[in-house]
Amino acid sequence: MTPQQLRAFCREFNAVTEEFPFNPETSVFKVAGKMFALTALDAKPLTINLKCDPDDAVRLREEHPAIVPGWHMNKRHWNTVDVAGLPDRMVRELIEDSYDLVVAGLPKAQRLRLDRP
Repeated sequence: MTPQQLRAFCREFNAVTEEFPFNPETSVFKVAGKMFALTALDAKPLTINLKCDPDDAVRLREEHPAIVPGWHMNKRHWNTVDVAGLPDRMVRELIEDSYDLVVAGLPKAQRLRLDRP
């Protein structure tokens, strides 16, 4: 997956914004003001921090060397994924899971607004 493909996929979800609160190189993807992905698109290797269910986070780290505890994040809830170390399909699924976790934690009124086109 290229940096351009990664950015495009993160931006496909409903109501996503891309912001640069830390520096001009670090993209932070948010839904309803809550972060679900963080990446430096020009970094080598290309990695992305993603929110993850704590039990799944541990399992994924054990099964995949390309997934480690979230760098500069709460390691219980965040993983850092080396994009080149996993199939594109799995990277997409992890991004979607991160987005879904954040949306699930939003107030019901916000979740309902996200469901509308």
